Amino acid sequence: MFEFMATPMAVPSTARSNVSARDTRVESAAGASRSSKTTFSAATESRQRLYPSIGNPHYLVLAKRRQIFAEWIGQIAGDNLRVLDVGGRVQPYRPLLGIRVAQYVALDPVATEMVDLVGAGEQIPVESDLFDVVFCTQVLQLVDDPAVVIDEIYRVLRPGGSFLLSVPSSSPRFADSDGWRFLPPALRTLLRTFSHVIIMPEGGTISGFFRTINSYLYIFARRPLLTKALGFTLFPALNIAGLMLDRFSNGNDSYAVNYSVLAIK
Repeated sequence: MFEFMATPMAVPSTARSNVSARDTRVESAAGASRSSKTTFSAATESRQRLYPSIGNPHYLVLAKRRQIFAEWIGQIAGDNLRVLDVGGRVQPYRPLLGIRVAQYVALDPVATEMVDLVGAGEQIPVESDLFDVVFCTQVLQLVDDPAVVIDEIYRVLRPGGSFLLSVPSSSPRFADSDGWRFLPPALRTLLRTFSHVIIMPEGGTISGFFRTINSYLYIFARRPLLTKALGFTLFPALNIAGLMLDRFSNGNDSYAVNYSVLAIK
């Protein structure tokens, strides 16, 4: 019969060193792999937001936002721009600036490879009058106090700097922290310290109606296969209908579901 040793065998120091070094390499490789996957996932999401497919349930607002932001960014003077992205884990609109960026700083509560400053918009840890451009897209509805975030963004913008904002006015709740919706009068009140404010609907009332249908279908299609099937059938059909029929809104944006905003300090 064989007997098992009650006491484990002593491992020579050289072996322990080799095992430790191997474990360190394995952990480093695993960490690098996770980091690479996170960066790849963020880059993929960024492209999908900037250039959504017609099968994306949020296509109608995303495509319109890119068009609006591209026009506004084209009007920003100068090169060597210093840019802050509040909630910048994904940075979908960074490519619209092209080669004009001298410094791009992403602020987000969650640390990832694409985040430069870990923190909240209520307390931006930089000096005043620093940035030429600030992005804050689809973030304001998630914060505790939108007015405080706006005040902080105003503080860190240099005089004459541009603040590009996007916010929902009507949509399902997509997160536990999702607590606010914004209409033009409330936005003007929040941005009253800025010298010039432009508020643009991301589509008219008819477009908003079709986007809402897609949003609810997306919520109830909990299974990946069903969501994928909708991406090839109902989502594109509803998006095309929204695009075609929105011309009959005749400027009526009473049910615009999202707004883009440009505010100049």
